[in-house]
Amino acid sequence: MSEHIVSKKTYYTIFFALLVGTALTVAAAFVNLHNFNIVVALLIAAVKATLVILFFMHIKYSTRLTKLWVAVGFIWLFIMLSITLTDYLSRAWLVYKP
Repeated sequence: MSEHIVSKKTYYTIFFALLVGTALTVAAAFVNLHNFNIVVALLIAAVKATLVILFFMHIKYSTRLTKLWVAVGFIWLFIMLSITLTDYLSRAWLVYKP
């Protein structure tokens, strides 16, 4: 476990950044960006998730082995999403003739 002591100022700064990220997400929902709405929402969500993982889960101050396992988890998530997306996109290749 990490024995690093994080100051309250850091927690408040990250909390404020997460609140700003939430406000940006809500504001972006009301702006019509056509196909880029989902991209903007996912980018904001990725930044917020990174802040939570690094600071609230103390990964920033953890050992290299812990950071490796976090990276492996995200690689596995990417693999699973890729498989799902491949299945979803390939369904249009099937031609149904009654």
